[in-house]
Amino acid sequence: MSEPTPSIAIWNREKNQLEGEKIFGERWIRLAYGSPLGKWFTDRFLVHREVSRLYGSLQNSPFSRGKIAPFIRDYQIDMSEFEPSEYRCFNDFFIRAFAAGRRPFNPDPNIFCAPAEGRYLVYPGITADTMLAVKGENLDPVTLLGDAGIAQYFLGGSVVIARLCPTDYHRFHFPSAGNVLSEKRIAGLLHSVNPIALESEEEVFIKNERHVTLIDTPDFGRIGYVEIGALCVGKIVQSYGGPGSKIGRGQEKGYFLFGGSTVVFFTEPGRVQWDLDLVRHTTEGLETLVKLGTRVGVRG
Repeated sequence: MSEPTPSIAIWNREKNQLEGEKIFGERWIRLAYGSPLGKWFTDRFLVHREVSRLYGSLQNSPFSRGKIAPFIRDYQIDMSEFEPSEYRCFNDFFIRAFAAGRRPFNPDPNIFCAPAEGRYLVYPGITADTMLAVKGENLDPVTLLGDAGIAQYFLGGSVVIARLCPTDYHRFHFPSAGNVLSEKRIAGLLHSVNPIALESEEEVFIKNERHVTLIDTPDFGRIGYVEIGALCVGKIVQSYGGPGSKIGRGQEKGYFLFGGSTVVFFTEPGRVQWDLDLVRHTTEGLETLVKLGTRVGVRG
C-alpha cells in the first residue's frame, strides 16, 4: 500500500491547526466520480447494495487480516488508544473499540458531547433551503429524516454532520441519556460520502441508505439521529436495545462495518448552543476534526 497524500483541508480542533486529510482509496474515488465513464459505472453498478455486501464479506474473510498492518502504518493509527485484541479479519479491526478511559464523555448534563469521532459541520437555524457546504446536499429535515411527523420537531432547529473516514473509529454513541421513541431503516443506494464524491454527485444523503432514530432526552429535548450508509459499507449495526430502550450518556448506539460513513443529528429550536468555532468553520466551508465525547455545544 503506497503512502497516501493529503488533498482535503480540515481543521484539527485538538491541535488547533489546519491539516490535510489522507484519503483512503482516493484514486478509485476520483475514477468513480471524476469522469462521465466513471460516474456511469458507479451509478449502474458500484452503488448497489449487493456490491457493498460482497465487498463487506471480503473484509470478514481471514485473508483480509494481511491488510491490517499496512493500514495502521500508512495512516499512522495509534493503536495504544484501542483495546488490545487479536483481529480475525479486517472488519474486526475496523470496528475496534477505544480502551477504557480514552474517550470519556463529560458528565455535566448541560454539555452536548460529540457522539461520533469525525469531521464536523454545524448548521444552526436550518430551513428547507439550507444546503451543505458542498454541491447539491439539501439538509431539509423532512427530506433527510423521511418522515414529516418526526421532522416537525426540528424545523428551525439545528443539524450537525459528522463524516467518518475509513481510518476513523467507527462506533457511534448517544450524546445524552434519555429514551428511544422510534427507529426505522430507509432503503437506498450506497454512494461515497467523501467530499470528492459529494462535489460530483448531487443529493447523496437522501439517495443513500439511512437509519433514523428519534430520541427524547431530558437535557436537550428530542434528537433526530441518522446514520447514513456509504460506498463499501457492508452493514450498519444497531448494538443498543432498540425502540423503547432507556439509554445512557455516551452509551454505544451502534457501528458501521467497512467504509467511510456519516452520522447526522437534528436538534429542536433553541435547545443547543453550538460552539462558535464549529459554526465559524462551517460557514467557511471547513470541516472540524472532533474527538468522541468532547464538547460541541451547551444546553440552550
